[in-house]
Amino acid sequence: MSDRKKVLVAMSGGVDSSAAALLLKKDYDVIGVTMRLFTNEDIQLDKQKTCCSLDDVEDARRVAHQLGFAHYVLSFGDRFKECVIDRFNRAYMQGKTPNPCIDCNRFIKFDALLRQALLLGQDYIATGHYVRRRYDAETGRYQLLKGADASKDQSYVLYGMTQEQLSHTLFPVGELTKEQTRALAQENGLLNAHKPDSQDICFVPDGDYARFIESYTGQTFPKGNFIDKDGHILGQHNGIIRYTIGQRKGLGVAFGKPMYVIAKEAAANTVTLGTNEDLFADTVTAEEVNWLSIPCPDAPLRVEAKVRYNQQAQPATLYPLADNCVQVIFDKPQRAITPGQALVCYSGDLVLCGGRLV
Repeated sequence: MSDRKKVLVAMSGGVDSSAAALLLKKDYDVIGVTMRLFTNEDIQLDKQKTCCSLDDVEDARRVAHQLGFAHYVLSFGDRFKECVIDRFNRAYMQGKTPNPCIDCNRFIKFDALLRQALLLGQDYIATGHYVRRRYDAETGRYQLLKGADASKDQSYVLYGMTQEQLSHTLFPVGELTKEQTRALAQENGLLNAHKPDSQDICFVPDGDYARFIESYTGQTFPKGNFIDKDGHILGQHNGIIRYTIGQRKGLGVAFGKPMYVIAKEAAANTVTLGTNEDLFADTVTAEEVNWLSIPCPDAPLRVEAKVRYNQQAQPATLYPLADNCVQVIFDKPQRAITPGQALVCYSGDLVLCGGRLV
């Protein structure tokens, strides 16, 4: 009987998860799984327009066959609807700008899929995320670190992981660059070695969030007022879900100078406009904060923090608050801080905590 550990690899059909399976096969008993999260009919999309397509499932299956392990398809459609799509729609309708990839990782990959894997007798799940994990024997905690390839690091969308989840998850490509991953896939003849990365949100592949929300919910969102910081009416907007903080283009009103969305108020159905300078602030608050690599401190802590996925983490001081919240004051003001996005705090490569901006 084999004493090798068992790992279930979440295979999207892309090169990263395929390379992860390739790397694990040497030391683990591997099973591949592709998650079906929705059908095109669920989201009123043409069958050619989504990354979660039958072609992706077939690519994953062919890679698994080529590498010599079993591949299955598991459906998480109901949970994805409840925990990702519905939360996405609700946040936009409340005037926020959510990141559904964070919810997908939190509720689907590292919760529902992991629980299914453990029920199937697997020791671990593995994904193609560009992050690293390590065990700190001194503190007895698992730690999450940025990927070795800074340009591909995905730690921002994994801040919600728990100690239990980290203890059962492997990230085989976290030490590689994207170029090394593609080279590894090519050297081993994987069919998707040069497959393009998926872009945008999987269930809104055209990036038209307002169209999706109206189509999916059956609701329409009425016009309302553009206002300035003092409440003066500047014109009419075309529905609050069509705007996000920092937006300049597509306002549909000429002002004689550049104007930007600086705030939204769903209850009043207003969109506040201001100058570029109005977009800068040095203080943010986050709720539902999850502490990963260290426990929550009882004193202020110097950190580097980021308020959007593609931002470089910036020096700041973190202040723990009651009710699982934190306040972060940046050394320098940051642009277009957006409620609904995530605040993630680091110490070097180490992910300390993350939460949702309010």
